Amino acid sequence: MVVSAAQQLANELINRRDALNRELARNGVRFGIYKNGEYHDQLFPYDPIPRVIGSDEFDQLEAGLKQRVNALNAYLRDVYSDKRIVRDGVVPEEFIYTCSGYFPQVNGVTPPGGVFAHIAGEDLVQGEDGTWWVLEDNLRIPSGASYPLFARDIERRTTPRLFRDVHVRDNRDYPRLLRKSMDFVSTEGMAVVLSPGRYNSAFFEHAYLAEKTGATLVFPEDLEVVDGRLFFLDYAGRRHRVGVLYRRLSDEFLDPFAFNPDSVIGVPGLLSAYRAGNVAIVNAPGNGVADDKAIYYFVPQMIRYYLGEEPILNNAPTYMPLFERDRKEILNRLGELVIKDVAEAGGYGVVFGSSLDKDQREKLASRIMEHPRRFIAQEVIQFKDIDVIDPATGECTPRKCDLRAFVLTGQNTHVWYSGLTRYSSVPGQMIVNSSQGGGFKDTWVLAKDNGADRDPAPRVELINPHAASMDPAARTGAARSSMLITKSKVENLYWLGRYTERVFTTLSTFLPFYDRVMDTDVDSFRPFARALDLPQDFTDFDTFIASFLYDESNPDSIRSAIRSAFMNAVPLRPELGSRLLQYIELAMGGIDDAAIHSSHADDLYDHRDITDLVLSFWGGIEDSQIDVPLKALLFLGKYLERMDLYTRFGLRKDGLLAPVRKMRTYMQVLDSLQMPECLEGGFMWLIERLPARGYAEMAVELDGMLSGLRTARSETPNA
Repeated sequence: MVVSAAQQLANELINRRDALNRELARNGVRFGIYKNGEYHDQLFPYDPIPRVIGSDEFDQLEAGLKQRVNALNAYLRDVYSDKRIVRDGVVPEEFIYTCSGYFPQVNGVTPPGGVFAHIAGEDLVQGEDGTWWVLEDNLRIPSGASYPLFARDIERRTTPRLFRDVHVRDNRDYPRLLRKSMDFVSTEGMAVVLSPGRYNSAFFEHAYLAEKTGATLVFPEDLEVVDGRLFFLDYAGRRHRVGVLYRRLSDEFLDPFAFNPDSVIGVPGLLSAYRAGNVAIVNAPGNGVADDKAIYYFVPQMIRYYLGEEPILNNAPTYMPLFERDRKEILNRLGELVIKDVAEAGGYGVVFGSSLDKDQREKLASRIMEHPRRFIAQEVIQFKDIDVIDPATGECTPRKCDLRAFVLTGQNTHVWYSGLTRYSSVPGQMIVNSSQGGGFKDTWVLAKDNGADRDPAPRVELINPHAASMDPAARTGAARSSMLITKSKVENLYWLGRYTERVFTTLSTFLPFYDRVMDTDVDSFRPFARALDLPQDFTDFDTFIASFLYDESNPDSIRSAIRSAFMNAVPLRPELGSRLLQYIELAMGGIDDAAIHSSHADDLYDHRDITDLVLSFWGGIEDSQIDVPLKALLFLGKYLERMDLYTRFGLRKDGLLAPVRKMRTYMQVLDSLQMPECLEGGFMWLIERLPARGYAEMAVELDGMLSGLRTARSETPNA
């Protein structure tokens, strides 16, 4: 009964796949890949047919996953302390000390709460006979939970009635479970998500999980270590103690003092604060010694050794070239096995022996004999095929899929009632990683037929991003909350305001000029070009317009302005929220669509839609619960840009009164806060130019605003 109802719901989602994909696109559900040294940000391909796992089947998986992760945590505690497992001959010491993920720098360190692997991403495949096999343990920075989490929310909204009737276990608990794990191990201080930056392949996830957990999204330059403690630096340079850091960068880049000295994305001294027990790091440094592909060979033995239990889940049959008997097996059956390079990840370094000719197999055999520690070999498991919708034909077609299950450990160990199902983009191909072109689908875990074990809806909590980790006396007032924003995000807000205004006012002003040009008066466009410092010596008007509107390589084009607005908006997802970011994402899609059919009249309607989206974005900001000082920073950028553009276009002075009044109001909001450098610089730049444009009185007005804020700031106690 449950399965058939789930199938009905799945069919309904297939019929609505276009709507689902539109929602994912407008919310910017992206991942990044590097090709030929260039970063490409793209939408993560989504398939609407969910993987459905029965209740009893998942209960078995849940028990096996908890068992496995508990054993791996026990192994990590042991291997960085007494090393009993080595002494007792279960894992040979050369496998540990030659492991690239083993870091002697954390030897003897027990993390806060005693937890090493707070988040485990367990990669499984299901054989054609229904048996589940664990292929990999990911205990460093496993990614991917945000995608099914986001997709489920869209699925529920698309087919609310069917989701109400079908017993699919709710997956909305992931942010709460993650935050619980973080809070359990936190020392004194706030919670942060550390991202290496906007161009990381999983940046969408970094920002989205920060938004959903209420943690503060930070970059390496926002943190510093002082006297063995980790601090967050706000835009004014004030320090705020950090108690737990969910890091999303690799061990070797975490701290240039302790690991790679050439790292420019780490936090100098972070390891010293961690070793002193003054900050928790999620996941702990050094976890790579447990998820090395060669260490995987020993996990069943770890379960027996630490837990005294038989493994519930199966390892894929694996052979280790360092062992003579296994090496002979590998070399004799090289054409039948899959060979994995333990130093690679993301689907790279995986070779199916059956795909090699005789010469290639001989070369691979030589490499295995020369570097036996670097490789493992496994039996090829024939994955169970799962249907996906071919985007070209709309027809169902079988694809190989795996499942990344997420296990979260804090005071207790929890298996998330969902998971990331990844599928291959090529029929028959067994590598499913997103970096190799694969897509994803949601994973439904069913309740029992009678619904008795159906999980109640999780507590939907509006988490104050700062309240959980601050002294109660410090939780009052918007100004205090606004202090917990970095210098880079202040600049993002300011420039987001400027670029959205540039798009809106330039497009709104452009259309009347364009109208006159269409009446064969080409010269009427030259004043517009002159006002914006654009070339006026164009001979081919249509080519000039295409460059001005759509040329991404032209920094003065409308398309470039929208792209810049987007680039400033994306790091602000935790502050603004995914709902408001939709408008910027849609505007970017709108200008891309207009560029495709720029020779048709339709593109003018696209321009109108873009300005409407900008208006909606501003209205959403004004009506949101975002702290007033943060709104003020964005709108001051907006009105500074408006003043610049209006005076360039020579508008009457009474047309400037409204933006000046707005600026005065927003400046008053910042009375008790330090003037950001970007805002002060913007004011001074414009003040210098207004007299030459014939607006000397406005320059005096803006200078008075700036001086007033400086005076108020200097008179504020403890400023």
